[in-house]
Amino acid sequence: MNVPVILFLTTLPDAASASALAQAALEARLAACVTNLGTVSSQYHWKGVLESSQEVQLLFKTSVARSDELQRLIDEQHPYETPEILVWQADASPGYGQWVNEETQRPLHV
Repeated sequence: MNVPVILFLTTLPDAASASALAQAALEARLAACVTNLGTVSSQYHWKGVLESSQEVQLLFKTSVARSDELQRLIDEQHPYETPEILVWQADASPGYGQWVNEETQRPLHV
C-alpha cells in the first residue's frame, strides 16, 4: 500500500538562498529530501509590473506530520516578501514513503 507524503515547491532568487533554505529544513528534520530542480525562468505580475527573473526551484519531500512546520520554516526563512509555496499530497511507494516518515521523525530525548 502506498504511503502519503507531502511535496512543497518554492522558488528562490539564487543558489545561496536555495542552499541555505534546504539545509535549514534538512537539519531540522522537516524534510527527508530537498531536490534542487535548477534554474528556471519565471515571468509574473508583481505590484502592477510584469517581471521576468531567473530563480532556483526547490522540491521538498516531507511527512504529513511535519508539513505544517515545514511550511512555517519556508515562509519565515524565505527571502521573498510573498514566497511561492505550493503544497500537495502524493502517494509514495511503500519503501520511499516509509523512509520519508522515518527521516522526518523528531529525535527522542531520553
